Amino acid sequence: MKTSHRMLGAALAVLTMTALTSCGSGSEPAADGTVTLKFLIDNGQGAVDSAKAMTDAFMQANPKIKIETETRPAGSEGDNIVKTKLSTGDMSDVFLYNSGSLLQALNPSQTLVDLTGDPVLQNVHKDFLPVVTQGGRAFGVPFGTALGGGILYNRKVYEKLGLQVPKTWDEFMANNAKIKAAGITPVISTFKDTWTSQLFVLGDFYNVQAAVPNFAADYTAGKAKFATTPAAAAGFQHLADVKAGGYLNEGFGSATADQGMKMLVEGKGAHYPMLSAQLPPLVASMPQAATDVGFFGIPGTDPAKNGATLWEPGGVYIPKTTKNLEAAKKFLAFVASPAAADAVSKVVQPSGPYRITGAKLPDNAIQAAKDLQAYIDKGATAPALEFVSPVKGPSLEQITVAVGSGLTPPAEGAAQYDKDVEKQAKQLGLAGW
Repeated sequence: MKTSHRMLGAALAVLTMTALTSCGSGSEPAADGTVTLKFLIDNGQGAVDSAKAMTDAFMQANPKIKIETETRPAGSEGDNIVKTKLSTGDMSDVFLYNSGSLLQALNPSQTLVDLTGDPVLQNVHKDFLPVVTQGGRAFGVPFGTALGGGILYNRKVYEKLGLQVPKTWDEFMANNAKIKAAGITPVISTFKDTWTSQLFVLGDFYNVQAAVPNFAADYTAGKAKFATTPAAAAGFQHLADVKAGGYLNEGFGSATADQGMKMLVEGKGAHYPMLSAQLPPLVASMPQAATDVGFFGIPGTDPAKNGATLWEPGGVYIPKTTKNLEAAKKFLAFVASPAAADAVSKVVQPSGPYRITGAKLPDNAIQAAKDLQAYIDKGATAPALEFVSPVKGPSLEQITVAVGSGLTPPAEGAAQYDKDVEKQAKQLGLAGW
C-alpha cells in the first residue's frame, strides 16, 4: 500500500540502495560473555547517522554487548526484505521499521516480541504507543523524532508585516491577503513533486479528529467518508481557497520541493504546506533556515481547539526469533532514553520533538522543532490518519494536484478520493466495504 509517509518519506530520504549483507537472528554469547546484536536499519543517511551515534553510545556504556549495524533499501524493496526475513526466521536481533499502518502488515502479534508492561517502555511517550500497538499489545520504541505536517512560515516576513500566527483558517486567509498586498507570495505550491500537494489534506487531520473524534475508526470501517464529513472535506477546500485567492507562486505546477524550500527560506514566499523534515538538510547551506522558518498547524475553525498533526517516527522492534532477548531489550531501553536522544542530537539535527519522556531538544534545535514541541507540551496534537488507519488511496496526490490547480472542484475531489479509498480498502479485505 502506498501510504503517505511512504511517498513523503521517499521524497525526503537518501535512497542509495546499499547492498544488504547477511543478517541472521543473532548468535550465542562468546566465551568471554560478549553478546553480538545485529541491528537492521534502512539506508537513509539520517537513519545511518542516528544509528551510529546511538550504538556507539550504547556500546560504550555496555562493553559486553556489541552491535553490528546493517542496512537495507528503503521503500517497497526494503519492505519486502523485512517481511521475508520475518517469515523465514532470518531477521536481525533488532530492526528499524515504520510505525502505524505499515507495521500492522507485519502481523506483529505473531512475529514480534510483546513489550507491553516491560520496563523497556517506561520512557516512551504515551501518545506514541498506539502507533506501535496491535490488539492492545505494544511492540516497539521510537527511533528519531516526530515530524510536523502543517505550515512552514517565514518568521521574518511575519515580523516585517506585524502578523500573528493564525489559529483559524479565516485568520490564515487574512494574513495571505496582507502578504500578497506587500508583494510577497503568500502560499508556495510545488506540484512538480506531486507528493507535496497532499499536506493541506493530510496535515489537517488534527482538525478532523477534534471535530469528529471517531472519524478514524468509522473511516476504517467504511462508515465515514471525506465527501460527507465537512471537517474531512475541508482539506480539499483549503487547496481551492488559496488557488482562488490568487495566493500561489507563479509556475507552481512546475516547481519542485527544493525550489519551494529555497523560496521560503529566502522570504520570497511566506507559507509552505510541508513537513518539518525538509528543514534540517538546508541548515548547512542556508543557516537562516534554522531560525527564520517556523511551524504552525493547519488552522481549523475553532481557535480554542487549535493544534497540529504529527507524523510519528518509526520504531525499533525485536523479532521472536532472536537468541539474545535480554541484550536486545537492554538496547531498546537505551534507544528509548534521554541519553540516546542526546547522543543523536549531537550528529543529526532534530526535525521535531523526541517521543521520549525526559528527552529535550538541544538549544540549537531548529525553530520549527521548538514550535512543534509547544503543541506537544499543551497536548494539542494528533497523529496523521495513516498512523491510526490502514486506509489510504494511492491516487491522493494526483487528486490534490488537480484540486489545488483549480481543475477539479474540492467537493468533487473529496468524492474522487472516497472512490479511490474504497478500491484500496477492498483490496485490504477490510470489513464494512
